[in-house]
This record gives sequence, structure tokens and C-alpha cells, in this order.
Amino acid sequence: MLGERLVGAAQKVVIGQREVLEHLWTALIAGGHVLLEGVPGVAKTLMAMTLARLSGLEFRRVQFTPDMLPTDLTGGLVYEGSGRFSIKKGPIFTQVLLADEVNRAPAKVQSALLECMQERQVTLGETTYTLPRPFWVLATQNPIEQEGTYPLPEAQIDRFLFRLEVTYPTEEEEEEILRRWGRHEYPSLPEALLSPAEVLELQAEAAQVEISNRLEKYIVQLVRATRQPHTVGLREWREWIAFGASPRAGLALHRSSRARALLQGRTKVLPEDIKAVALPVLRHRIILTYSALAENIRTDSLIEALLRQIPY
Repeated sequence: MLGERLVGAAQKVVIGQREVLEHLWTALIAGGHVLLEGVPGVAKTLMAMTLARLSGLEFRRVQFTPDMLPTDLTGGLVYEGSGRFSIKKGPIFTQVLLADEVNRAPAKVQSALLECMQERQVTLGETTYTLPRPFWVLATQNPIEQEGTYPLPEAQIDRFLFRLEVTYPTEEEEEEILRRWGRHEYPSLPEALLSPAEVLELQAEAAQVEISNRLEKYIVQLVRATRQPHTVGLREWREWIAFGASPRAGLALHRSSRARALLQGRTKVLPEDIKAVALPVLRHRIILTYSALAENIRTDSLIEALLRQIPY
């Protein structure tokens, strides 16, 4: 099974984090960007580098900072004298971009990144350049350190297919990290299992995976219930939801469930595919009220309740 082979290869470098790795491969095959959230030192950068290497894609890492300019990301026009300008392309012209600590960059940089993520193109001067294919953004942010950061606009957050929470490893996994990598400054990366052409082919195959009308209706019911949870019996959530997920969330569930089915070796989507991707797809698309935040309510709790409450 392709998914098992890809995750297994990644786990030769990344200890633990199996669920995160499964979601990362699903997002790549679905053609969607990912927001990775976790404290420093839990292998976010290593996971990005490992998946880029295994998929045979060009990788670049950009450290976002408060003094960053849009041209630091996209590139721009360089004056060469005598009224002549040349184009200098920025690090965005790659296949896998790791936007490290993405919430540290100011609004203009976020706007430039948003255009690249959505349109997959960059305009330099009067010329528009198409970004390489496939083009995949992995952005990271630290959930505990907020000094010198800029909250990501909701429009940009919504462009991420998944928001993944990278947690601490278990005690056994942490011991294995020490045994395997304690004497090495950095783990060596594996050889490629795929090529860019094969990734594009898998993305095209995922788009052809069959999904029944019944499961499409189930997706719509899930998304609509995030806006009106009281209609499915979750009345206590009525005062805790400011805004639910938009139709883009339904499209994200549709795309990612088909990609997961393909990685599982199937040509049809099953209900468990939708349930498996529901948390990373929906958690960043539901806006809680201030009272919910004050009571430490999490969107994951609502999504899990909806999955229990809504039959398929």
C-alpha cells in the first residue's frame, strides 16, 4: 500500500508523529497547503525536509521575520544601469516552501504569500510567472510565543487545507530519538521514492477517486452543522460558535478524503476517510466566541461531537 510505504520511509528519519505524517502525505496528494503548529523542537522542519526529499521535490526554507519585505519572498526587479532592469526570482520559486514561523511576517508579506498559495503565480513588474508544479506550502507557527508576531488573516488561514498540531513525542519515542540521533548533529535524509511527475500523476488519480452522493451529503451536513450545531442536538454549542466553516471546507473534505482513499489503496471513498481528515480540515475554519475562549473550549471538541452525532 502506497500510503504505508511513504509513511514508513518518513519514519526512518522522523521518530513518531505517524498521524501527522499520514496527514502530510494526504495533503500533498490532495494538492493542499498545510499549517503546522507546535512548540520548537518537535521535528516540524525535519518532517518538511523529509517529505520533500522522499517526493523528489525541490525544497526551500524561508525564516519569516518582522522586518521581512514581500520582495524577500517573491523576488523583484533589479536595476542594472542604463535604464535596464532584470528579474531576480525569490525563494518562492520552488516546489516545497517551508514558511518557518509564518506569523512573524507583516501583512504585506502575508498578502504576497496568499496570492502565491491561491493563484500559484507571482507577478514581478508587468510579467506574471507561474510557480513550479507541484507547488506546496508548509507553514509553521509557535502556539506559545506571541511576542513580535502578527495574527494570520482568516482569509489566509482558510487557504490551508490542513492545520496540524504537532505534539511532544511519547517517552518511548523520545528515548528512540536519543538512541538513533543523539550522536548525529542532524539526521541524514532518505533517497527519493517519487518524482515530481509521479506526484502530479498521483494528484490527478486522487481527483478521479469515486465518492458517493450519500457521502457528499454527509460532508455537507458536517460543514453546515459547524454553523448551526443546535440543529443536530448540540444546543450547548449555540453560544460558543461565532462563525462556522464555509463551503470551501466542504471542498477540502472532498479533496482530502479522496487523496486518503488513494493512499490507502482504494478507488472509492469510505466514511472513515472523511472522519480521518475532519479534524485537520475543520479546526481552523471554526471561529469561537469570546465566552468559549474564556472557558477554554476547543474546536476539536465540537468536531468530535459532530462526528459522533451525525450519521452517515
